[in-house]
Amino acid sequence: MQILVRKLLQRISFKQATGYRTYCTKKLFDIGQPTASSHPQLLTEGEITPGITTEEYISRRKKLLDLLPEKSVAIIAAAPVKMMTDVVPYTFRQDADYLYITGCQQPGSVAVLGHECGLCMFMPEADPYDVTWQGQIAGVDAALKTFKADKAYPMRKLPEILPEILRRSSKLFHNEQTAMPTYMNLEPFQKAANNGKVERLSSFTHELRWKKSPAELKLMRESASVACQALLQTMFHSKTYPFEGILSAKVEYECRMRGAQRMAFNPVVGGGPNASVIHYSRNDQKINDGELVLMDVGCELHGYVSDLTRTWPPCGSFSSAQEELYDLILQTNKECLKLCKPGATIQQIHNYSVEMLRKGLKEIGILKNEGSSSYHQLNPTSIGHYLGMDVHDCSKISYYRSLEPGVVITIEPGIYIPYFFDGPERYQGIGIRIEDEVLITETGYEVLTGSMPKEVKHIESLLNNFGHGIGMESHNKIRAASS
Repeated sequence: MQILVRKLLQRISFKQATGYRTYCTKKLFDIGQPTASSHPQLLTEGEITPGITTEEYISRRKKLLDLLPEKSVAIIAAAPVKMMTDVVPYTFRQDADYLYITGCQQPGSVAVLGHECGLCMFMPEADPYDVTWQGQIAGVDAALKTFKADKAYPMRKLPEILPEILRRSSKLFHNEQTAMPTYMNLEPFQKAANNGKVERLSSFTHELRWKKSPAELKLMRESASVACQALLQTMFHSKTYPFEGILSAKVEYECRMRGAQRMAFNPVVGGGPNASVIHYSRNDQKINDGELVLMDVGCELHGYVSDLTRTWPPCGSFSSAQEELYDLILQTNKECLKLCKPGATIQQIHNYSVEMLRKGLKEIGILKNEGSSSYHQLNPTSIGHYLGMDVHDCSKISYYRSLEPGVVITIEPGIYIPYFFDGPERYQGIGIRIEDEVLITETGYEVLTGSMPKEVKHIESLLNNFGHGIGMESHNKIRAASS
């Protein structure tokens, strides 16, 4: 057990820690996002974004052009800035398709990709007032030198240059999620739309993003590792601080301390009956002694996300009813993992999980028969989804599609029994989910979140042997610092 804990509690490396405290006195060219010269702790020479090289971005563009029909053009706008109040923006997150093709992590630009024009980027111009308040941004020079666009122009030139490109095109594809009036109101675009010659680009970009490259998989492994370490620390913390809000804050803190830029989604921290709410997000309740807590978390590391779920009793021991249900979900998780291999489909794995859960719930006495319609009330979710740059990645790819090496999915069986469910009282108010990230390999699968404990005996041992010590140590440090 000591060896297991040492492996799981990986310390932040010296390189990671000093990376956030390294300062440079020489003048650097700032383009509004990290580069190899401005952030050598994050990028190496030849990378546009951490872990992804210029060559890989150029290869993505070529592959997209190969998929596009002859004489067609793809228009991809950056994600817009969304406002929380009239003067306070939400933290910006780039659209996955735009980031995948360009490497630009900033708002305000439009990329056009075509067989004739190559990659043409229309970039915002830095306003002195905005630079004073918000800092530098990537402009035309950055588009050419950093993002390696074939052509680049200031955004104000778009109404002059883009119409001619569109007129010479037989078909247009664009990202509907980030579509903007700047190009949609142009006469050639309107004409093409009226003639049924404008379609979604996502059918092509999702195809490209579905299978991950070795560089992408390295980032996804790192993202999964960060999330596992953060969730383990949070599990220890839960025994001393059994509050949903504190655990939510703890897991985000631990993820960010390990290099994550943000959480992949608002953590689900459901204590007791709140765990039966599948995407519970209030995170404002105390977890009572004897209750379970379900935590569904994930972080984003350099554009790639993780997603895992564990359920445990902060008090340190499962009740007999909790363990009975937990064992059913755990066995379903394990059996579904065995089905993950090239040629299988998410839908096939889902169907198997439904059969296994129906049978198990009938044996326990929660369902009256395996065909009961009540099952969908207890678990209306799919067994999993694709994972990558987005949490529910590549939504245009069917769950009936045969899995291939390089695809990453989740396996997440669960049971969600509300208090009002007409069943045995001892199971009411219990929610359990066990979710792992799975990479499909040439010979089967690799569990990217396998370092995070999920066996009952491991969870109880960790909580009872290490939970109090770690929690109190942190608590004493806080008290000493404030005294």
